[in-house]
Amino acid sequence: SGVTARWRRPGDPEPDSLHKVPMEAREFVASLVAGGMAGMCVDLTLFPLDTMKTRLQSQQGFSKAGGFRGIYAGVPSAAIGSFPNAALFFVTYECTKSALGPLVSTKTAPLLHMFAASLGEMVACLIRVPTEVVKQRSQACPTLGTRKVFVETIRQEGIPGLYRGFGSTVKREIPFALVQFPLWEFLKVLWSWKQNSAVDSWQSAVCGAFAGGFSAAVTTPLDVAKTRIMLAKKGTRTASGKVLPTLKNIYKTQGISGLFSGIVPRVTWISIGGFLFLGTYDKVHKLLL
Repeated sequence: SGVTARWRRPGDPEPDSLHKVPMEAREFVASLVAGGMAGMCVDLTLFPLDTMKTRLQSQQGFSKAGGFRGIYAGVPSAAIGSFPNAALFFVTYECTKSALGPLVSTKTAPLLHMFAASLGEMVACLIRVPTEVVKQRSQACPTLGTRKVFVETIRQEGIPGLYRGFGSTVKREIPFALVQFPLWEFLKVLWSWKQNSAVDSWQSAVCGAFAGGFSAAVTTPLDVAKTRIMLAKKGTRTASGKVLPTLKNIYKTQGISGLFSGIVPRVTWISIGGFLFLGTYDKVHKLLL
């Protein structure tokens, strides 16, 4: 899923001060815990939308994958993986900014944001991908249950089976971060310029929702490919994990609509998630400081 990495937090330094403000240990821990809790809040609250998206993107189709039945199938996997996934992202993100911040200028600070986010996504995938594999297979086969899906994956494919689709997940997350981060910054600057004052937290949340929703829309084909690769039966061509052949096959069999299947719940989930994430993060962060 990876919702926690979609939005910058309301305590983040602006690009022009990023390299001048060292992060204190207490603030770092507060960001870590608040981010993890906010991630769990979003992932669990909006889980039904994620289930609908997975079933719309599955090769067997929405109805055969379970339709509206068992929309919380796979939620144990999301619950277990959500907090550490967010924690690993934030550790990498904050450490990268802290280490490289003094080396960048004001003009190149946004590039540091993008690099830190991309690196954070890659490292977080070490936890996110196994969680996604078990979760999505449970969502597509709701009668099996999370525990049985996990056991069967290990029995048939071993540990590598839990990392099926690692490459395709990274290839989805990095373009998302590269689109979302600069777009969010641009929207905040534009809004600030229009009203001739700095944006409030709720305005930042609105910008985050729009940026996240747009980024989710344009990266939907990569998300569809990732879902197909994770759900494919062992030994099939799709299970090999190659993104481009998978996209070509989807286009050949289902056309453009196939490449953008599940776009509505995906965009809705990430847009609404922006509000929930920023609100929860801000509240928990203030309580911890």
